[in-house]
Amino acid sequence: MSRTRRQFLRSSTALIALPALPSLGHRAFAASAKSQAPPKRLVVLGFGWGVTEETWFPDIKQPGTDYELPMGLAPLADHKADFSIVQGLWNKFSNEGHWGSTMWLTGANRYAQPGQSFHNSISFDQLAAAQLGQHTRFSSLQLNGAESNISGSGHGPGLSLAWDSRGKPVAGQNGPLEAYHRLFSEDSTPIEQRQAMLAQRRSVLDTVLENANDLRRGLSRRDTEKLDEYFQGVRDIETRLSKEEQWLGVPGPKTTMPQPPAEIEGRNEIELMYDLMIAAMQTDSSRVLTYRQPVRTLLTSIGVNVHQHDMSHYHTTRAEKLAASQKRDLTQSQLLAGLLHKLKTTEEADGSRLFDNVALVYGSNIRTGHELSNCPTLLSGGAASIKLGENIVVPQDTPLCNAWLTLLNGIGVNAEHHGDSTGVLKEIMA
Repeated sequence: MSRTRRQFLRSSTALIALPALPSLGHRAFAASAKSQAPPKRLVVLGFGWGVTEETWFPDIKQPGTDYELPMGLAPLADHKADFSIVQGLWNKFSNEGHWGSTMWLTGANRYAQPGQSFHNSISFDQLAAAQLGQHTRFSSLQLNGAESNISGSGHGPGLSLAWDSRGKPVAGQNGPLEAYHRLFSEDSTPIEQRQAMLAQRRSVLDTVLENANDLRRGLSRRDTEKLDEYFQGVRDIETRLSKEEQWLGVPGPKTTMPQPPAEIEGRNEIELMYDLMIAAMQTDSSRVLTYRQPVRTLLTSIGVNVHQHDMSHYHTTRAEKLAASQKRDLTQSQLLAGLLHKLKTTEEADGSRLFDNVALVYGSNIRTGHELSNCPTLLSGGAASIKLGENIVVPQDTPLCNAWLTLLNGIGVNAEHHGDSTGVLKEIMA
């Protein structure tokens, strides 16, 4: 074991490559690791096309802990004390009924820039990543369903759930195989060659910046704004280069997970992605993870032949569409129950549960059909000090971003506002 790797482990959290430590005889390090508080993480799971509102939402006349779990959430019965449903939240600027994810985590007004028909802003997971991702190999991980780039997914424009500080889409890994390779595959390129490649990219970046600065003189206000946006993009590239340089030569984490098959979709894909997210947190590869889940392949995998868009309009001709929508809800809840079980049974280095150190969001910007009010919102995990086990009903049309702001503050991210927030959501604070 090299001196560089020993220094890296001592300066980071205990979870990086921890399973390998006993075989290397580092019992003293393992013992000291138990005294360190595990890091806080943020996990966001988003789906398109909403839910079956009559059988997914608890009765608003039963607020608090003493509520009856509706049929759509029945598979979560064993975890009822460990999550809360929040009703009454929405993004007031949302106006596109096919976009379950595009503005979900940003709360942006798509018409905020005059003359443009689309504008977005930073998603709250990326605000978290700017702080929580400073000490991990990946500042954040964006995971997508394998069907992610297929039209009609119910998610809307974007490359993942994440949007950067310029309101530009952040790319992610499509499917478990891509995610697995991103997390655990070794880069066989010699380190000297990787160093040379990074140096070349630095040189090109310096030249671009120098030329761009020369252009600033004499530009109009609008062109100056465009140039500033360009500079922000360059700064983002610089940040990624610095991250690559920081981790250059640091061995990647090991996992006992086998490589996923190339062809895996629907229910099995979601279950495997959840396992990969657990593994990413166990190895401290990232502390901010988002997953834009599939719906079309999920339906196919559970024997539903109704088109996903048609299913969301079960109000018009119920029968088969309603049955499909409810079966979708049950399957998604079963999968979420499996994830919560694994979070609660995965032990951290200090003896706590992984669940205790995660803030988890599960939901969509779409309620059902084209309805965008009362966004389905399930919150779980012990990291953000929020109420769990409750049916929380907030005043109608409360900004969804108030919940995001509350979670950010709860996991230690300093933020005074986000999107269209009007303040923290006191109703969910423990």
